[in-house]
Amino acid sequence: MNTRLQVEHPVTEAITGLDLVEWQLRVASGEPLPLGQEQIVRSGAALEARLYAENPATGFLPSTGLLRHLRLPDDIRVDSGVEQGSEVTGHYDPMLAKLIAYAPTRREAAARLAAACRSVEVWPVRTNAAFLARVAADTDFLAGRIDTGFLERHADRLLPPAEPDQATIAAAARWLLPAHGAGDPWTALIGFRIAVPASAPVALEIDGRPYAVDLAMAGSAADGHSLTLEHGEHVLFRNGEAWGFAALRTESSGSPAGGSGGSLIAPMPGWVVAVHVAEGEAVTAGQRLVVLEAMKMELALSAPFTGVVTELKATVGTQVGEGMVLVRIERGVE
Repeated sequence: MNTRLQVEHPVTEAITGLDLVEWQLRVASGEPLPLGQEQIVRSGAALEARLYAENPATGFLPSTGLLRHLRLPDDIRVDSGVEQGSEVTGHYDPMLAKLIAYAPTRREAAARLAAACRSVEVWPVRTNAAFLARVAADTDFLAGRIDTGFLERHADRLLPPAEPDQATIAAAARWLLPAHGAGDPWTALIGFRIAVPASAPVALEIDGRPYAVDLAMAGSAADGHSLTLEHGEHVLFRNGEAWGFAALRTESSGSPAGGSGGSLIAPMPGWVVAVHVAEGEAVTAGQRLVVLEAMKMELALSAPFTGVVTELKATVGTQVGEGMVLVRIERGVE
């Protein structure tokens, strides 16, 4: 007999009103089960989502680091062992919390769970909150049309996009305006022009990528919450997603996407378990170069194009962080 509680035991507790942990302690101390099976009454519906420190946009690879900002829902049950200031490492399962929503019907419980996932705020560690919200609100999920191929079939509508949508860009841009929150009608006249439509162009960076938006044409303000961390770092939380943003830097230090070279970046923190290339060696597109291991999984990194290895920073047995450059390649003839 498997006597341990399953991760989903809060769902059972929600629909029965019982405390299974208390039951487990009572039985362990020699007491009989408090109730028989026929005495247990079920009512309503409950759904549980596992909030993970992972990035759905990169194939659900783990995300680690310090939880500098953490806000979890306060209107549903939340079971968690972390708090703001905790560190997520690569040594343990990356689950941050369990979110459990209860309601009279499954559809209502799913709506509560989706809303709760959209309210999650975590930074700078990436999470699957937006993905969970999309799943809980999906029409096929609500209708029970799910199987083992559900996520793969509907990845285009369930996985968060790699780049922000226009509403998110506009929301971030509004926080950069001098008039934001000031209530000053004079500074609020940004873009005022006589006899022509108003214009409020804003250039900004979101997660390191440049964007431009004219707020006069962007419609009303989007929902979302922004905060400023130490050193003036701005973060926008919207629908379970988190975006770091700032005013666009104008200094011309060269484009990271320019030139004929490229870098192989660690998409997750982990240990280098294999290196299949040497500095100065010619490689072909798709050739396996480095293998990382983290959280019981291996990830092989391949050459993005044909070329020559100009710099090798990966060494077997060393630990690397997310975003670290492992290999630099100079493009050759395809």
